[in-house]
Amino acid sequence: MDKAIEAYFASVPEVRKQIVNALHNLIVGLYPKASVDMRYKMPTYLFGDGWVALANQKHYVSLYTCGYHHIAEFKEKHPKIKAGKGCINFMPGDQLPLQDLKAVVKHAITQPKGQ
Repeated sequence: MDKAIEAYFASVPEVRKQIVNALHNLIVGLYPKASVDMRYKMPTYLFGDGWVALANQKHYVSLYTCGYHHIAEFKEKHPKIKAGKGCINFMPGDQLPLQDLKAVVKHAITQPKGQ
């Protein structure tokens, strides 16, 4: 892993480290050949034309997909988990619905334009 990415993960506060690690492992588990770089100043996972990114925010961790269509079903199933237009925000203590997150990541990677 790139030193900048390693430094980013090392800088995540302990209270959010478990979330970041779980999301990272989920993405890499689904797409082990994805390239990872620091686009947009956050770890960004690229595979084909699709991508997702992780960001350690001040009080939560975000999974970015850059499109509402990638997370619409997730938002419907999990209305208590905060989400934006194309991102999902996880607070410390949130349960990560891993099966549904796999679907989000797969959709963002395989259907980047919203097909």
